[in-house]
Amino acid sequence: MKKFFLSVVMLAAIATATNAQNALKLPSLSPNAKISQDFSVSNIEISYSRPSMRGRKVMGDMVAYGKPWRTGANAPTKIKTGEDLEFAGYRVKAGEYLMYTIPDKDKWEVILSSATGSWTADGFAREFDVARFKIKPSMTNEDCQTFSIQIKDITYNTCKIEILWERTKLVIPVTANNANTIADNIDKAINNPPSLPYFQAATYYFESNQKLDLARTYVNKALDQNPKAYYMWYLKARIEKKLGNNEEALAAAKKSIELTKNTPNELEYKRNNDKIIGEINRQKRSSQYTD
Repeated sequence: MKKFFLSVVMLAAIATATNAQNALKLPSLSPNAKISQDFSVSNIEISYSRPSMRGRKVMGDMVAYGKPWRTGANAPTKIKTGEDLEFAGYRVKAGEYLMYTIPDKDKWEVILSSATGSWTADGFAREFDVARFKIKPSMTNEDCQTFSIQIKDITYNTCKIEILWERTKLVIPVTANNANTIADNIDKAINNPPSLPYFQAATYYFESNQKLDLARTYVNKALDQNPKAYYMWYLKARIEKKLGNNEEALAAAKKSIELTKNTPNELEYKRNNDKIIGEINRQKRSSQYTD
């Protein structure tokens, strides 16, 4: 019985020590990182590890020129897209991929591979390629001490994936051919009450500089529902101005200024609307002199 009791105690001690070891969290020299960025009508996720320079030479030394690189440490970088996108002009279907690179002084080769189960050079086999293209790197003025991947310069349908380390920067342009998808989504939402997202639809068409007449229709419908929304009147002023309807733009800008009085945004909206009014008045004076 005593032996049995001692065995149980020893097993419990071993289990406790194992659990403590598993729970131990120590600093990593190449910590993991994940970027999750809303883009277009979905999302881009990038998972990678971040080694640091730590006084070492990186490009051409730690990261050898002309040889495949996992684009990080420990494991290849993973990129997951929620919709079909173009990377440097190459169409890539929605899904999860490994991103390898082959660095060089003048050009880097970027490879998106579907072999997500591979952590070795086998992942570079061309049979798994979904995109393979070359990008010219640029030089920065200061060292980037820790390897970094960023998603920047986001618009409705474009963004840039920037890879930085030491003084090397690689920029991968990304494009979403989403105009038809967004238009379909807007039409479905507009025609399915009670959502009726007129203001959002008007904003999108104005900012993307397309279907401005439809943007005008939608902002007017939004104002029918919420006539005291000064921010909607400001959007209407900008749409009318872009369409060349100066009198309507002036009236909308003045209405926005009137409605924003005594609100926290009074100064901001007065400044922005005054800018529209000033530009239209200068255009009128210039036209008079020309005539």
